Amino acid sequence: MKILVPETIDVPGELHPLVHVERYDPRAPIPVEHRDAEAIVTWGNGPANLATIPELSKLRWLQALSAGVDHVLNLDVPDGVIVTSGSGLHDRTVAEHATALALTLLRRMPEAAAAQRRHEWSSALGGVQPLRPEDRVTSFIGSEVLIWGFGNIGQHLAGVLSLLGARVTGVARSAGERSGFPVIAEHDVDEALARTDVLIMVLPSTDETRHALDAARIARLPRHAYVINVGRGSTIDEAALAAALRSGSLAGAALDVTEIEPLPAESELWDTPNLILTPHAAGGRPDGAAALIRENLRAFLAGEEMRNVVDR
Repeated sequence: MKILVPETIDVPGELHPLVHVERYDPRAPIPVEHRDAEAIVTWGNGPANLATIPELSKLRWLQALSAGVDHVLNLDVPDGVIVTSGSGLHDRTVAEHATALALTLLRRMPEAAAAQRRHEWSSALGGVQPLRPEDRVTSFIGSEVLIWGFGNIGQHLAGVLSLLGARVTGVARSAGERSGFPVIAEHDVDEALARTDVLIMVLPSTDETRHALDAARIARLPRHAYVINVGRGSTIDEAALAAALRSGSLAGAALDVTEIEPLPAESELWDTPNLILTPHAAGGRPDGAAALIRENLRAFLAGEEMRNVVDR
């Protein structure tokens, strides 16, 4: 059996004695001589490469290392091909980045950086300060955090933020409890937004989630609220978000993802006040990829249940 593994990840040692591993450049078309592979691992694959995946005539299994697999599901891959995702590989790194973005806003780091550039020791930022001022959120302690998209990443993030003192509620398709945290159904999100201090979006990109956070829902957030997006850029109406930030009806936001990536140089987001942008940097480094590939390869060869199988 031949499996194609991208050069963008490190898989030390032999995967399996009956498996031939062929490394490939995910930015270039798959070489013709390797289009007889029965399995392929994708990570960081460019358009030129993705376009040739449907030409793998013997393909039986595709292992994506990304948590979202919309780029793979859009390919013309035969129905019989098993697709598995990288769910679980980005929990810690994305939670880490989301926490960093939120703390940057809450602890007023952009304002501190501006004061530093002015050589100003700002009394407005340092010294004696109220823990819970009426007009802003300055700490996770006692704050109401809403995580919209409460899968693996959202639940891991909830654990981190609760240790910092936040009261965390998840939003998912159905209400209940996950990992010890209360979860509300998506149809109840409008009411929850009105009492939210920090909204963190971790939604995938689907037809149903496009502009899930629209102008009407942004208007429901308190003026002191912050919005963080580490899911997919299409889930927020960026024009409505920028308008709310410019008008001061929203305290701040941080986007690691945008609807168009790379973000065009002429985008209004670059110069929107109280907005932090990072270039889709929350993940980018799958944690435990080699172990997942080995586990799923063993299960595939044995005809057993595999991890993270995607419904197609």
